Amino acid sequence: MEHIEELVKNRRSVRTFDGREVNREDIEKLSSFMEKIENPYQIPVKFKMLDAKEQKLSCPVVSGTNIYVGAKVRRKPHIEEAFGYSFEMLVLYAWSLGIGTVWIGGTMDRAAFERAMELKEDEIMPCVSPLGYPAKKMALKENMMRKAVKADSRLSFETLFFDGSFDVPLSKEKAGKLAGPLEMVRWAPSAVNKQPWRVVVDKNAIHFYLKKNKGFASEAAGNLQKVDLGIALCHFALAAKESGLDSSFGIEDPGIAAGADTEYIATYQI
Repeated sequence: MEHIEELVKNRRSVRTFDGREVNREDIEKLSSFMEKIENPYQIPVKFKMLDAKEQKLSCPVVSGTNIYVGAKVRRKPHIEEAFGYSFEMLVLYAWSLGIGTVWIGGTMDRAAFERAMELKEDEIMPCVSPLGYPAKKMALKENMMRKAVKADSRLSFETLFFDGSFDVPLSKEKAGKLAGPLEMVRWAPSAVNKQPWRVVVDKNAIHFYLKKNKGFASEAAGNLQKVDLGIALCHFALAAKESGLDSSFGIEDPGIAAGADTEYIATYQI
């Protein structure tokens, strides 16, 4: 893949495709890659290519492609974070091949997709994505959706990241060697661009938290904001590795005082 910063900064969600079939070579590369994807939770995420015509799948916000990729995971703790981490690995790899994607968790015929995924009672399918080559011009509907959620903007560094406690905002200058990986977290995609991650840096420990919003959790899809946290963790881990930082993953709440709407998720130790 390209450098993580180039992939993250250049990638955008794609809902309008140019109508070309994804060529066999790219399909084979994607299929091979998805079989090898791992996440720090060591929870298996099972991917599957889907054909909208053959399997009668519909998604009103997508046009110009019939190929989708779905993924499912067995119900247990931390499945949403594991799903988000693994699915984002595929999303970034697809973009490196010139293939567009968009995270879809709600605007689809979920029942049809779940049938196509052969979902079992003890499994969930938080999201799917179309696969295809981006059209040169976005459809009007896509342009309106992007403007509605301010898709190209992000909260400030100091709003998302903190120094030792939630009372002290962290500046890029103070972040030092962590500024690059944290910036990749800042530019991670999230459901309706809510950017629910908050991070407290305490010496060599980088603690990730979820800033909760209502309306993102369901029995069928799980908690989509925890999926977003998985995406953020993926960005941090890839960027830290590329920066030459040796990091280890763990889940041990450090007990830092946080608001009632803020939930501890995981920690990377540098």
